[in-house]
Amino acid sequence: MEILSQYCLALLVLCIAAVPLGGYIYKVMEGERTFMSPLLRPCENFIYRLVGSAPDEDMSWKEYAFAALAFSSVSLVFLAVMLMAQGVLPLNPERLDGLSWHLAFNTAVSFVTNTNWQSYNGEKTLGYFAQSMGLTVQNFVSAAVGIAVLFAFLRGFTRVGSGHIGSFWKDTTRALLYVLLPLCLIMSVALTSQGVMQNFKSYESVDLVESVTASDGSSVTKQIVPMGPQASQVAPKQLGTNGGGFNGTNSANPLENPTPLSNMLQVLSILLIPAALCFSFGRAVKDKRQGRAVFAAMFILLLTALAVITFAESSATPQLAQNGAVNISSVGQSGGNMEGKEVRLGIALSSLWAAFTTAASSGSVNAMLDSFTPLGGMTAMLMIQLGEVVFGGVGSGLYGMLAFALLTVFIAGLMVGRTPEYLGKKIGPYEMKMSVFICLATPVAILVGSAVAVMVPSSAASLSNGGAHGLSEILYAYTSAGGNNGSAFAGLNTDTPFFNVTLGLVMLFARFVPMTAALAAAGSLAVKKRSAESAGTLSTCNVMFVLLLIFVVLMIGALSFFPVLALGPTAEHLISIS
Repeated sequence: MEILSQYCLALLVLCIAAVPLGGYIYKVMEGERTFMSPLLRPCENFIYRLVGSAPDEDMSWKEYAFAALAFSSVSLVFLAVMLMAQGVLPLNPERLDGLSWHLAFNTAVSFVTNTNWQSYNGEKTLGYFAQSMGLTVQNFVSAAVGIAVLFAFLRGFTRVGSGHIGSFWKDTTRALLYVLLPLCLIMSVALTSQGVMQNFKSYESVDLVESVTASDGSSVTKQIVPMGPQASQVAPKQLGTNGGGFNGTNSANPLENPTPLSNMLQVLSILLIPAALCFSFGRAVKDKRQGRAVFAAMFILLLTALAVITFAESSATPQLAQNGAVNISSVGQSGGNMEGKEVRLGIALSSLWAAFTTAASSGSVNAMLDSFTPLGGMTAMLMIQLGEVVFGGVGSGLYGMLAFALLTVFIAGLMVGRTPEYLGKKIGPYEMKMSVFICLATPVAILVGSAVAVMVPSSAASLSNGGAHGLSEILYAYTSAGGNNGSAFAGLNTDTPFFNVTLGLVMLFARFVPMTAALAAAGSLAVKKRSAESAGTLSTCNVMFVLLLIFVVLMIGALSFFPVLALGPTAEHLISIS
């Protein structure tokens, strides 16, 4: 009952907060006046003048795509150079050296693509300048790009006979100024009040309450405590579904996540904007039922994953029980599989975080996913493999799910012999091709990347485990990169030229191919006329459509990975019970 009450509270708060936020985001992105307008409108106009964007600028899909890709490319180059030059930059009290070219490339790609995959140990690798002026900035702008592309995609449905889908510069600016910055400011202050670090001091050496005996027999009496601007990075990395963290252990670190309240704030912030965007979608298409239907499909998939992960981690494995030698009951203790989990968080909050972070494209963690049970780890992995559409990243998750909705109406249209329609627009061959690109980009990137890595002999040296679990570690790495998630099993050493480069290429492919396809589909839809509803029009906001949408997501996502999942986590589970 305690676990259930914690889950109900988190889910209830998420639903209550998402509805008004969704309405606010819609007003912002459509240029309507909000309570923030008097304060931020001068800043908005100044940015337009700075980038040379006219107030009434309206782009074709090709112009929009070029602007998004060019902006991301410049960001990538700028960040990579900054990381390599870290040793000569200010705000580096620990005198940390610059990153190698392949690690700088991987890290820059990771943050520009809203993935935040970390092949480095945060507090031991990056100084304050790189963390705040490099990574934190990209936490904002990469999220803003995702929101901008989503609303450009939605305009494909709402505009009639138009070859334009909005302005990239206006959409990105509004997402930054009116949505991300205010929310992150509030979150940063809240986290700082809970004890999350926020300073520019040098690392401090503190005395331990009790000495610790090291593996070599020596007595350790002091510990180095990382300082730095942590709260200001945690806020945008959570709210922007970026993931990662200032510290290597992310939110398992008490400096980054010190209290139950900070844990709840962070876990809720992961899904807050992606959930809210479902209701923004309903307002944008002038039919709130459409937004509720998409939200319901995502919510059902989330609940299913949460239930499976919780059951798997609560039940643990026969090996942990060891014929009664290890007590895995929940009586008087956390119970279940506590390996790799913080005692202060336990099974419930660790499982909740794992489900939320893999539902969104947020790679932040508060437990070691490598230590999850085979079924618990597989469920988290599968959530990403579905295409990061169970809420997914800010913006990218929703336009990914809408691509699945187009596939759903196409399949339904074939069954009844009608031309598929969605939101009043006829869905033709071109839109279907773009939808396929969006839906299959992630599986292709993951499977090709994993296959190449498995065939390379040097990959074995990076594994901490062999057999089925070793395959799962490699598969999860490319799943996380291909899903722009950024979480990791952490049992795989990826700081090698091969892994840094291949994972970086997978992240680029899985981010920008679907994004470009979504914009191309938007451009095609915006030109079309709106079709009037008839008695034969398929309803896309009832229970049947929600269930059909879930079926299509599972069919494409789950079946694509069934063979490799059978060789990895499924085989590991069967071995554990044999």
